[in-house]
Amino acid sequence: MENNTAKSRFELPDEGGEVFAEYRMDGERLLVNYVFAAHELRGSGAAGRLMQDIVDFAAEQNLTVVPICGYAASWMRRHQPKEGAP
Repeated sequence: MENNTAKSRFELPDEGGEVFAEYRMDGERLLVNYVFAAHELRGSGAAGRLMQDIVDFAAEQNLTVVPICGYAASWMRRHQPKEGAP
């Protein structure tokens, strides 16, 4: 994952099409405004790989991810750690 700060978006290079997530910072919060995967990559897991990279990046930076777009919110609900899991 590349953090394209000039465009305020995270990008996955070399996926065979465009995959990115637009974001903005609000203090210690990383707001994911929009996630895009080119048509030819839909269903390939590319957007999910990007979301996982974003969550990992946020954890490393002690940021809280706030999903604004529907895809990001749905992905985060599906990938929350199970209660009691290490």
